[in-house]
Amino acid sequence: MDVRLWGAFLTAFAFCAVCGPFLIPFLRKLKFGQSIRDCGPKEHLKKTGTPTMGGLLIIAAILISTILWADFTPMMLVVLVLTVGHGVIGFIDDYIKVILKRNLGLTARQKFLMQFCLAGIYLLYVESTSNHDFLVQLPGSNTFFDLGLWYYPFALLLLVGTTNAVNLTDGLDGLVSFVTIPIALAYMLLAQWTGQSDLAIFALALAGACLGFLLFNHYPAKVFMGDTGSLAIGGGIAALALLTKTELLLVVIGIVYVLEALSVIIQVTYFRFSGGKRIFRMSPLHHHFELGGWHETKVVKVFSLISLLAACCGLLLFFVGRS
Repeated sequence: MDVRLWGAFLTAFAFCAVCGPFLIPFLRKLKFGQSIRDCGPKEHLKKTGTPTMGGLLIIAAILISTILWADFTPMMLVVLVLTVGHGVIGFIDDYIKVILKRNLGLTARQKFLMQFCLAGIYLLYVESTSNHDFLVQLPGSNTFFDLGLWYYPFALLLLVGTTNAVNLTDGLDGLVSFVTIPIALAYMLLAQWTGQSDLAIFALALAGACLGFLLFNHYPAKVFMGDTGSLAIGGGIAALALLTKTELLLVVIGIVYVLEALSVIIQVTYFRFSGGKRIFRMSPLHHHFELGGWHETKVVKVFSLISLLAACCGLLLFFVGRS
């Protein structure tokens, strides 16, 4: 295995491990404390004031590790722009919530507009790359669909959908990081298999950053990643799916993200058309199990195991489709 892969992983992990103890007191000193909404599980109220925007640590670790170990190609520039760009959107959202004391942060329209602009950067890259096709593979088969110009709205939907799905998953101590690590490792293998070693380096940098962040974010969390981290992670995962041409496979590998987002869509739709009734005790899905009596550590363990199994299933489907 390429030594650069382990270099990227260890660099990102070590950066978080070393810098975390300095960043957390700094965030606390700036009074970047998380506000907990009263409508959530009551157990979460004790987390009020925990430093947030810890995603800055994840972004910095990914950036430094990728720049050190990967070649600086147009493709890597796109990956980093999508990751850091979504992190900037998350930072603005967190800043409005924490500093300006507007608990809902950016409006949905503002956030979507910024995300569409970032998606446009990827589409410009596709347009400028002569060897990029508009084929999308059905997971587990040799069947390909040529989307033609429909690939553009498809890619836009995947980018926006993935980033928001990861953002919705971020609701329990360590949940996003634990769920993301097997997904990033799966994409490392996919990128290696398809000959995209720089993408594999980025995927391992992402996994290393998540593991390093868990040193401070596992239950009980000393710091939260905030939208700064969750949106950046979502942008990175979406970029990996698009550039490895495994767009539909992301639905399998990232099934936890999908279920979390679907639970919100189903809940909101049913509530609106049923006159105020609910299917879940609370959405996103992790809160449904919390309110059902599961401790949040149990929810994180179960969801992490599901993510690991889904990543393995996704890899199996990928190799079956290649056979």
